[in-house]
Amino acid sequence: MQQHLTIFDPFDGMRFGHHICFSCGTTITPDQQTPVFPAWLMEKYGFAQELLRMLDQSIVAYQDLKIPCCHQCQTQVLEPLEEKVRQALAQGVTGLRALEEKALFQWLGKMFYGTLVSELIKEQNPLVRPEYAVSEQPKMLLKFQSFFRVLQSIRVPIEFSDFLPCSLFIIDVDAAAEPLRFEFRDELSTMMFSVRIDNALIVCCLLDNGMIKQSLRRVWDIIEPRQLQPIQAAEFSARVFYAAYLLNVVPDYLLRPVKPQDDHLVMDTLIDDVTNVIFNPWQHSSYAKLLATVWAKWGITQEDILRDPAEPLSMLFSPEGEFIEFPKIPGEQPGK
Repeated sequence: MQQHLTIFDPFDGMRFGHHICFSCGTTITPDQQTPVFPAWLMEKYGFAQELLRMLDQSIVAYQDLKIPCCHQCQTQVLEPLEEKVRQALAQGVTGLRALEEKALFQWLGKMFYGTLVSELIKEQNPLVRPEYAVSEQPKMLLKFQSFFRVLQSIRVPIEFSDFLPCSLFIIDVDAAAEPLRFEFRDELSTMMFSVRIDNALIVCCLLDNGMIKQSLRRVWDIIEPRQLQPIQAAEFSARVFYAAYLLNVVPDYLLRPVKPQDDHLVMDTLIDDVTNVIFNPWQHSSYAKLLATVWAKWGITQEDILRDPAEPLSMLFSPEGEFIEFPKIPGEQPGK
């Protein structure tokens, strides 16, 4: 196989460390690193010195969260991708929606994977041994291995035959109602990643082949053209995160045989939906617990959400199913 079409699989033999480029597997020196969160983003939104708690309970500043990366991957792969996203972001929601979804998937995926790699490296010498070490969960590792296979499209020219590996949502948020400039959330077990940048909220399940987006299609068709209030955006994000929790299948990815004249790889996907139910049943109590965590800043509790156990509280839709233009937040004074 041509060298530029060679796939690197760090999960084969668990090859993670400061001396291995996360992207291509080249042996490097410890000083060759790239920030998990792009330097231009940290500088623009001023969160470089804010702190993150890792699974081993260690605390690290965003600017110090770095992964090993060779010079070629840094200059030939990551920097062009960052510039593409930076230019799109300068145009706000419109620019992000105009950007090729594959590029946005790669950009989000690199930050998600960078956080994962940092956790895996830390597990080799943890501050406090995590209760559920990622490296000791075979099913999770298989999931991450599948994810990295499609993330190799960041470096290797790969065409996804008739799918996109993720469900991607770009939500227009009324920034005047809550002038939050940057916020991110990830969840390793469900492959979820969300980031709020000014008035754009990006929510993505990185490994579901678009199944969550399809399941939420009716709701998304109503929401996509609208600007949401922050509490509504939080609710929609909770719906996506909960759907990812219910997802019961893991896509598998296969490369087609390479011919001598090929200049790119073609990847197909398989989903075992014969022996597995795609989504586990929706449970209002579990969903309300998750929603309460994102609504905590508005003082809304799980009990508030489940006043009617058969119809959880929604700021997006009335009980009749009509979209709510300006939701009334419980306990909030009129005029606020």
